[in-house]
Amino acid sequence: MTNDERKPTTNDAGIPVSSDEYSLTVGPDGPILLQDYYLIEQMANFNRERIPERQPHAKGSGAFGYFEVTKDVSAYTKAAVFQPGTRTETLIRFSTVAGERGSPDTWRDPRGFALKFYTSEGNYDMVGNNTPIFFLRDPMKFQHFIRSQKRRADSGLRDHDMQWDFWTLSPESAHQVTWLMGDRGIPKTWRHMNGYSSHTYMWVNAKGERFWVKYHFKTDQGIDCLTQAEADRIAGEDADYHRRDLFEAIKRGDYPSWTLKMQIMPFAEAETYRFNPFDLTKVWPHSDYPLHEVGRLVLNRNPTDFHTEIEQAAFEPNNLVPGIGPSPDKMLLARLFSYADAHRARLGVNYKQIPVNRPKCPVHSYSKDGAMRVENVSDPVYAPNSKGGPQADAKRYPQVEVWQASGEFIRAAYTLRKDDDDWGQAGTLVRKVMDAEQRDRLVSNVVGHLKKGVSGPVLQRACEYWRKIDREIGDRIAQGVNGA
Repeated sequence: MTNDERKPTTNDAGIPVSSDEYSLTVGPDGPILLQDYYLIEQMANFNRERIPERQPHAKGSGAFGYFEVTKDVSAYTKAAVFQPGTRTETLIRFSTVAGERGSPDTWRDPRGFALKFYTSEGNYDMVGNNTPIFFLRDPMKFQHFIRSQKRRADSGLRDHDMQWDFWTLSPESAHQVTWLMGDRGIPKTWRHMNGYSSHTYMWVNAKGERFWVKYHFKTDQGIDCLTQAEADRIAGEDADYHRRDLFEAIKRGDYPSWTLKMQIMPFAEAETYRFNPFDLTKVWPHSDYPLHEVGRLVLNRNPTDFHTEIEQAAFEPNNLVPGIGPSPDKMLLARLFSYADAHRARLGVNYKQIPVNRPKCPVHSYSKDGAMRVENVSDPVYAPNSKGGPQADAKRYPQVEVWQASGEFIRAAYTLRKDDDDWGQAGTLVRKVMDAEQRDRLVSNVVGHLKKGVSGPVLQRACEYWRKIDREIGDRIAQGVNGA
């Protein structure tokens, strides 16, 4: 391409500029002029081109693709996105939880698995992880948990003592910590890990029948993980290892995919199930609720502008389309508020008008004005009105994604079920899911983590924590950290 064929540089108003290299000055050696509007625009934009990073899940990346339904689950949900043969455009973002925007991809940490379905009925977002459980079951502790995994106020350093202090004082974390310290705590790539809704959701069919469900996105590439030594080496060689792998795989046409399978519980069975089915620290055993195939997720397009398409992407579990609703999971109910609120703080009140967040279907709302609003509104701007504005349709969209609740206002833990406890499922993971070599690596990972600055009292609690999960594993960890 010759210089004559190249497009001319313009400023942000589309006006051609005369130089990409030289500022406007009084003579070649004189002072710079304030009237150099292009220089001012360049400097001012540069000073403002960073937006606040996400609080958790700051480091990550993503890609675009599609979800295609392969099995008929219309008996369980009327949601358009899950009707037979439906193909829906999607966006996914993978991430780590605790690291900052520039942190290594291979730190031991859960991975975010956030999905946006651009459905014909509006955006449906699922904000999950690569684990089917989480550290907590009550949102009052979430902020404290994240702070314990971040950096100290005095030194600005991450602190293993702070992490284990919180975990050992929060026994409900045992199941997730066991998962985190095992092989799956560091996936080989984002392509080689599963994704889970973790939360329980409600599905409602066309007859108004309700079901409780959990989402399992099973990687078609197979599960593969890094050892701690491999992860440490890669962190020093390529901090963007996972981001690079995904981008280059899609670029060469090696499109990663996941098969969506659902656990489905009849609505009434939740009342008497042996575990609390809404407890985020618990799984539903597959022997009780086997997996049902739904469809296939494929990623086939990389972002062309990382900032506008990935950094400004806003996922929020309150985006629930007809046929899908929340559950009594306290963590999920809190997230219905917290995610949208975080986006308003980070991106501005009109973040849903950013193209990557904009629905593919028509929008008829009464929202107006605010910073960075770019879509025009028209009168009437209020409801109810007699001027022909949009009107809610209770007959077409009845409020069926709900459940009954009653009782006094109270601050309390969930009511315990027959098999509810904090250690049982973590122990099952160690004894019945992990083989001998995986248990050896679990012990090695925990011992290595505890040896990095964990204080005596916290270290003692940590050993007892692991003994409650599994006596043998706890004794081996205690022996490892005490050097006996």
